[in-house]
Amino acid sequence: MRPIPTRARALTAAAVVSVVAGAGAVAISTEASAAAGCRVDYAVNQWSTGFTGNVTVTNLGDPISGGWNVTWAFPGNQTITQGWSATITQSGQNVTATNPSWSTSLGTNGTANFGFNANYSGTNTAPSSFKLNNVTCTGTVPTSPSSSPSTSPSTSVSPSTSPSTPTNPGTKVDNPYAGAKGYVNPEWKAKADAEAGGSRVSNNPTAVWLDRIAAIEGTDDSSSNGSMGVRDHLDAALAQGAGYIQFVIYNLPGRDCAALASNGELGPTELPRYKSAYIDPIAAIENDAKYKSLRIINVVEIDSLPNLVTNTSGQAGATAMCDTMKANGGYVQGVGYALNKLGAISNVYNYVDAAHHGWIGWDSNFGPTADIMLQAAQASGSVNNVTGFITNTANYSALSEPWIQPSTTVGGQSIRQSKWIDWNQYSDELTFAQAFRTKLVSIGFNSNIGMLIDTSRNGWGGSARPTKASTSTVIDTYVNESRIDRRIHAGNWCNQSGAGLGERPKAAPATGIDAYVWVKPPGESDGSSSLIPNDEGKGFDQMCDPTYTGNARNGNSMSGALPNAPISGAWFSAQFQQLMANAYPAL
Repeated sequence: MRPIPTRARALTAAAVVSVVAGAGAVAISTEASAAAGCRVDYAVNQWSTGFTGNVTVTNLGDPISGGWNVTWAFPGNQTITQGWSATITQSGQNVTATNPSWSTSLGTNGTANFGFNANYSGTNTAPSSFKLNNVTCTGTVPTSPSSSPSTSPSTSVSPSTSPSTPTNPGTKVDNPYAGAKGYVNPEWKAKADAEAGGSRVSNNPTAVWLDRIAAIEGTDDSSSNGSMGVRDHLDAALAQGAGYIQFVIYNLPGRDCAALASNGELGPTELPRYKSAYIDPIAAIENDAKYKSLRIINVVEIDSLPNLVTNTSGQAGATAMCDTMKANGGYVQGVGYALNKLGAISNVYNYVDAAHHGWIGWDSNFGPTADIMLQAAQASGSVNNVTGFITNTANYSALSEPWIQPSTTVGGQSIRQSKWIDWNQYSDELTFAQAFRTKLVSIGFNSNIGMLIDTSRNGWGGSARPTKASTSTVIDTYVNESRIDRRIHAGNWCNQSGAGLGERPKAAPATGIDAYVWVKPPGESDGSSSLIPNDEGKGFDQMCDPTYTGNARNGNSMSGALPNAPISGAWFSAQFQQLMANAYPAL
């Protein structure tokens, strides 16, 4: 590796340290300053026995084109266990972080960012200095080669701030995503970075799923949740300087009454426990004044309320559990309670899950689903507790279908009568989300509500993506050759073969849409391909079995699922690689 030119002199380090104290966590930001040639910013989110470190190095010298490394020595017993966006090795207290293969260059004023997880005991003092290609980083470039270094390090303490948050963080904004930097979950990022090519997408913000009570505090024994709890993530968001962080509130009694893969830990009559042991602790943490600078976004109980419309008695997909939850009011009252407790917090924003076009796009489902959303909001005490709604959560529906809009005709016939569309009023998520927002406002929701669309797995790129409309005059042939969504059936939802990453997270991308988001972290399984015993309350759903021939809900079609999948939420390497390969826009 080519070293920094000799005119980039090594000077002594001065440090600027920001400390934010909190229950069980400290965020430290250290900048090695006063150096000719480079600067390093070192930020830490720590808990009792471990911490996450984020390092940003800025090259202040001549451009580097042959590779780079950053070295430092820990002053204590810190031990790195996992790293991302660099190859990190440790020998005793000495650490070396070497550039990844895709990032060997570092131009003048260019920056590189990498991170790691580590263990420690006792104190977790930050390293006193860093070197880039063996030159000590002190943060400034001398005015001339003969400049004398300052040998007087200085230290100051100041509060952490989030530069992308509102001037008055106690006032809710119309769109919490606008002008704000999203939180990157370091545990998901580490998994993504460990995959070949994963660093191309690992800096995107994703949501943290709170799918059982233990996830609130964090647990080391879960295959689908990381070890970090709610406070850990919030502290890490502060350390990152994030403007917003996203959580999925997902633990209703009798959860997901129509899909066994994501059943939960609470039985159908455990609404009181849902309130006291799940929602109340989350609300207490989110209400901590320490986090007022963050916009905390909650995606509330995916798949729950729509199930009460489409999967109860009289419907083709009816289940006994959905009938039970409709009869006992657990879903409506549970969502209402969550909205009430969380919506009362000045910097918290609630988005309620609204399924997707391939679920409630028909007239028979569209209005009734909006009505039950209103019931839940009213159960919370006020529609003001709802910032908006999210569609396509953890699903695969294409964002836009340019050639198969329901108004399209082929040979004088509406393509709504094709097998794929099956008389649905919508064929993609964008038009559905915008229309559903209009419906929700018309029945009593605030006119400024916004929609989110989960685009984490709906890109459908790669060689199978159509590039033009079919020329066929046969309706089914025309639709199948023209549609972006390449699933066997629009009702298929588990680990879909051929799927790709969709639009990257983006604020205010279209009328009525607050953001495109990655709520389902790419690479996390929808459910296991076969029964895998576990203590997380997650069952086996045949829709995740690639050999399953279907049911009434998917038109008795093949499931389209990938083989060899782990339980819901666990890392699925093959899926992650497929999503990157079929990304649209391409990576």
